[in-house]
Amino acid sequence: MPIKIPNNLPAAKVLEKERINIIKHDRALRQDIRPMRIALLNLMPNKVATETQIARAVGCSPLQVELTLLRTQSYTSKTTSLEHLNAFYKTFDDVKDEQFDGIIINGTPVAHMEYEDVDYWPEIQKIFEWSETHAYSQFFLCWGAKAALYHYHDINKTMLPDKQFGVFDHKCLNMTHPLTYGFNDTYPMPVAQVSIINNTDLKNASNIEIISNCSETGVGLAYDAENIRVYLFKHPEYERHTIREEYLRELDKGDSVKLPQNY
Repeated sequence: MPIKIPNNLPAAKVLEKERINIIKHDRALRQDIRPMRIALLNLMPNKVATETQIARAVGCSPLQVELTLLRTQSYTSKTTSLEHLNAFYKTFDDVKDEQFDGIIINGTPVAHMEYEDVDYWPEIQKIFEWSETHAYSQFFLCWGAKAALYHYHDINKTMLPDKQFGVFDHKCLNMTHPLTYGFNDTYPMPVAQVSIINNTDLKNASNIEIISNCSETGVGLAYDAENIRVYLFKHPEYERHTIREEYLRELDKGDSVKLPQNY
């Protein structure tokens, strides 16, 4: 079944080329079927690239999926055109009375900041609380996963002396779990992080099961079955060139960054 996306979304051309089954909004209206509704709160600066990555993964579902793109209203991205944001994105006020089958909240390059110092932290907290009653499941990715742990369990991140960057093998600790069913006992996953969640803190948190872990880079995937919350700390959505582009971008900024490992 196809993924329903807004008309003229730039990601459509890429997805069509990759033969991902998509359906435009106008055509979907003529179908007598209720799609699975997924909201994506996209916090990444390069929103177009992230839209494509997430839509590609969501579009692999056997169900028809309607993807609703959300952005913060307390902070406007400086790296994505306002025209694009106004055309394809909604804010919390636009959807606060709607119900979703799931919500995805991804990362943002503010890992060096305390959560309370992030301009839109109050809005993120409001969306966390809203999603408990307006989304059946919650999927937190990268910074979004760490922020959710801080919000729900008061588990803070630990800053690393150097950025962990590259592709690292993760050990699957529960191969019968629905999230990892069919995985090998180890699987590679892209990593780009300057902070980490302490394994002991996560093990002590109520209801959370660690599904995969890496001896070098920490927890990869965790799940809260009682509240249906997925915490994914790494980047399986990355494309083949994403790490390379991130590495070159940081070099251009004059940042000190090591060559990505195992890439």
